[in-house]
Amino acid sequence: MGFLLFLRVFFLLLVAGAPTAQAWGKEGHYMVCKIAEKYLTKKASAAVLDLLPESAGGDLAAVCSWADEVRFRYRWSSPLHYANTPGVCNFEYSRDCHNSKGVQDMCVVGAINNYTTQLLSYGDASSGYNLTESLMFLAHFVGDVHQPLHVGFAEDAGGNTIIVHWYRRKSNLHHVWDVNIIETAMRDFYDNDLGSMIEAIEMNITNEWSDEVSGWKRCSATTSMTCADKYASESIRLACDYAYKDVEQDSTLGDDYFFSRLPVVEKRIAQAGVRLASLLNRVFRKTEEEEVLQLVVQSVDEAHAI
Repeated sequence: MGFLLFLRVFFLLLVAGAPTAQAWGKEGHYMVCKIAEKYLTKKASAAVLDLLPESAGGDLAAVCSWADEVRFRYRWSSPLHYANTPGVCNFEYSRDCHNSKGVQDMCVVGAINNYTTQLLSYGDASSGYNLTESLMFLAHFVGDVHQPLHVGFAEDAGGNTIIVHWYRRKSNLHHVWDVNIIETAMRDFYDNDLGSMIEAIEMNITNEWSDEVSGWKRCSATTSMTCADKYASESIRLACDYAYKDVEQDSTLGDDYFFSRLPVVEKRIAQAGVRLASLLNRVFRKTEEEEVLQLVVQSVDEAHAI
């Protein structure tokens, strides 16, 4: 019994110390989806409501962390949460979007492109996709790609292997950006009220960042309607300029790091929310246009048959 207990404790410690990739944590993902809900068109909002599982209670934010919850059941999905670069501050899809076995398209950008394509089949009765899961994966991965260290360096697993102290608590750099910065902000500025933090970010969207929002939404990519490669490029630059900057193994990160990085975190959450809504609006507008086109073609065919 003693040996079995030892094995159980050893296993739990091993899992606890293993690098993970849960971008933003539950709070960050919830904020992304809650912000997105506010910017959905009526058409997109209706489609999202139609696709959400009953357990969501009509709230996209309620399932925004679902993709993290199923990572051990859907083990193939683990590399879809991030992309790594070979220690350089730029993202190239052909070079960086693959899993550890070199399978192409298995990264967060490829996942966003894939699940967007699946959602474009909404309304097609012959679609073989589970569009509920497609929606939940897409909502989560758009959040992931905006977390700077989810497009980090391969050598340190996006900061997971860089051990630091967040004030007095032992952590790792990736976890600092996933969770610690948000938790500290909620405690110090928002009385541990997630709704208050969301309201503050939304206020910045309509005031301080209002001149930038149209640029956030703009997507003129010719190769993909998602612009996810653009968002990944932004993240690796922010990782180099802010996340990794002045950090070494066993660094202690305190007020200087927190106050200079919190604005980056809050802005990336805002961008992720606005862009998720914009992408879903484009997807479901396109499906509506295709439905109208099909009706026109059907009407023409029926007229010719008379």
